[in-house]
Amino acid sequence: MTLPTAKQPICLTIAGLDPSGGAGIAADIKTFSRFGCFAAAAVTSVTFQNTRGVFGAVHQTAESVRKQVEAVLDDYKVAAIKTGMLPTREIIETVADLIEERQLKNVVVDPVVRSTSGFDLIDDAALTALIEKLFPLADIVTPNLPEAERITRFEIRSDEDIAKAAAIMQSYGARNVLIKGGHNVKVECGMRNADSKAIDYLFVGDRRQIFEAEFINTTATHGTGCTLAAAIAANLARGNDITQSVKIAKEFVSEAIRTAPHIGHGHSPINI
Repeated sequence: MTLPTAKQPICLTIAGLDPSGGAGIAADIKTFSRFGCFAAAAVTSVTFQNTRGVFGAVHQTAESVRKQVEAVLDDYKVAAIKTGMLPTREIIETVADLIEERQLKNVVVDPVVRSTSGFDLIDDAALTALIEKLFPLADIVTPNLPEAERITRFEIRSDEDIAKAAAIMQSYGARNVLIKGGHNVKVECGMRNADSKAIDYLFVGDRRQIFEAEFINTTATHGTGCTLAAAIAANLARGNDITQSVKIAKEFVSEAIRTAPHIGHGHSPINI
């Protein structure tokens, strides 16, 4: 039997574990695989969650995270890295140090700060470290509207506010910023005065691009942010540029929402 010799790009996720399989590392691994990449993972926290919400978490130590990541990097050539839930300042500083030490490329930082159910996943000290240590190393940062508001410390109510928030995050060192607007469709409808759209705003340098998709009225949205960021990382690993990667990832997530299986009793996972 002859085995295939083509090599898959290797993507590494550093994030939390969702035992229900809809978000976090489980979503990242499925997304990497869906785009033909080989998935590696380091666990930062074991969360207690399902489609109804997040009920708690037990965090790893910074040393545990370092040893997990080093084991991967000592053996594999990683083409892209995606960070998700980084719950403590020590873990964030460790991840930033590793990215710098190993000169890792195609770094996607998804600043996970709060679950949809309202559970805080990161404290203020960790958020400060995320901004100071990881934003300058990121090729792209992918906050949703609530996350962008917490990072920038002001309310976003207009297109101008979104541009201002992106500029602030770029002043923190983020080269490119994707602000996911679909999280709050009421705000989006107010901005656009049009039929409901899920609108994301990509800022590449000082250039803004808008990605629109149909707003799908569904509760099957568990893991959308993780999946979008992982899809961007996978596409960067495959050689696409930032704009192409965001466009493909946006289309992928829209279809995953549209075809979601509707399992569980809360916000069902999307169809990765």
